[in-house]
Amino acid sequence: MKNALRDLLLHALDSLRRDGALDVPAPDFVIERTRSREYGDFACNAALLLAKSLGRKPREVAETIVAAVPDSPLVERVEIAGPGFINFFLTGAAWHDEIRRVLHEGAQYGHSQSGARRAVGVEFVSANPTGPLHVGHARAAATGDTLARLFSATGWKVYREFYYNDAGAQIQNLALSVQARIKGIEPDDPRWPADGYRGDYIRDVANDYTRGATVTGGGYVGDKVREYLREFDKQDIDAAAPETTGYKITAKQDPDDLEAIRQFAVAWLRREQDEDLRAFGVEFDVYFLESSLYTEGEVQRVVERIAQQGHSYEADGALWLRATDFGDDKDRVMRKSDGAYTYFVPDVAYHLSKWERGYKRAVTELGADHHGSLARVRAGLQALDIGIPKDWPEYVLHQMVTVMKGGEEVKISKRAGSYVTLRDLIEMAGLDATRYFLIARKSDSQLVFDIDLARAQTNDNPVYYIQYAHARVCSVQRQMHDRSIIFEQRKALTHLDRLQGEHARCVMVEVSRFPELVEVAAACREPHLLAQYLRELAGAFHVWYNAEQFLVDDDDLRNARVALAYATRQVLANGLGMLGVSAPESM
Repeated sequence: MKNALRDLLLHALDSLRRDGALDVPAPDFVIERTRSREYGDFACNAALLLAKSLGRKPREVAETIVAAVPDSPLVERVEIAGPGFINFFLTGAAWHDEIRRVLHEGAQYGHSQSGARRAVGVEFVSANPTGPLHVGHARAAATGDTLARLFSATGWKVYREFYYNDAGAQIQNLALSVQARIKGIEPDDPRWPADGYRGDYIRDVANDYTRGATVTGGGYVGDKVREYLREFDKQDIDAAAPETTGYKITAKQDPDDLEAIRQFAVAWLRREQDEDLRAFGVEFDVYFLESSLYTEGEVQRVVERIAQQGHSYEADGALWLRATDFGDDKDRVMRKSDGAYTYFVPDVAYHLSKWERGYKRAVTELGADHHGSLARVRAGLQALDIGIPKDWPEYVLHQMVTVMKGGEEVKISKRAGSYVTLRDLIEMAGLDATRYFLIARKSDSQLVFDIDLARAQTNDNPVYYIQYAHARVCSVQRQMHDRSIIFEQRKALTHLDRLQGEHARCVMVEVSRFPELVEVAAACREPHLLAQYLRELAGAFHVWYNAEQFLVDDDDLRNARVALAYATRQVLANGLGMLGVSAPESM
């Protein structure tokens, strides 16, 4: 609809230029939905933008433009409001066309090809393999996976990535913790590692190691990741499936072999996290190991490249990045005096890998506590001087999640020892509610997850409210079947003018917002917009459903109402699918 209105305005401006009434080019005007019906359905700021260059009052310019707007079956009238906004009031036919489009496109309604099949890498979760996934990881998984679904719906070729930090002090602490359990040392023993992990899962890892268990997993690129970089240059991006290696680790059972314990523990927890994510409906295309950046010399390559470009220097026995040259608030140490690299250097090497793999767009989802590292990673990428844009990669940050039940905060999980896990959340609230609630608020705002509300089968529970709207339409369909009423869609689409009244109109307006909403949510990396929209659509539908009877004797009126109901169900199903939430047919 915005495109149709834009064409009308451009036609009017072209006509004015031909007649000599306008001697400046068309401005980059915006058409937006109005917040109140009294101002029409859409408003445009073209007159305000033109007024300054023409040296005229905006309302005068608006009057000139409105007089030149051609007639259209989609527009009932055009008015001028405020300082010079041009407001469009649409005819019923405009909304009817959108209902026809929904029923014609079906599951593809709301999808577009704006991404033009370009490659986008979406990295999310990326948890250290040191324990079960917690509620923060759950929010990352819901946010990242929904973003990936939105990108796919808008025509991008999406690659989901999980970056494993399988090196460093935390992994060493994991190995020491498992070793202590193997040797019968408990967390309250003075011999327990100072920074050891205390959850019950450590005992499970130790028991499996002692009995010589084998841990296997698949779909991991690991050290093979660089073998398929060139594939992204091919026109047929679908053929660029990475070669997977999988992994298989058998416990050596030696309590003194700390390296063997480390390898087994990491593999064991990788498998554990995979199982949790699959239960959450999340799978990845690429699993990248931090350790491979060291074994393949990628970290060293980054440091040498930055030095060659003159963007580093030695001071106090350390190697520094001139990060202030690229917008950071101070220079950053890349290599410490003991020869160890600081943590952001492998992050630079990892994102360089994404760039070399051809990602036209890269989105990294992180906890808000990582905010401080963003500027230095981008500075490191800029210091390579290979043409990486300043705002690449894009970041999406999520805030903490507080879990409440019975009016009290839930903090402890017996399995994890000190935090609520993703699996705990699914078991307490259910998969659909967990995914929806973690998406429903903007990711950079703190979230209170109310278990009691998530389990409630009332209209106060937003996911229940939305799913119930879908189920209600399915109930209408079953009633029609039981009463041998046949829905004649072709006939219905010729009688949509029978959809009278404000309630039906509100549903049609909400339905029509869906394609634009999907585009905006993907472009702005804000999946919560989709969750909020679905609640608004469900609300409009419930009001209409309660106000009007669908299965009336008048065939034309019944078919028209059923057509709008079916269109609503389709949009709800499409939107819920993008959230990874089911669309039940009965409740």
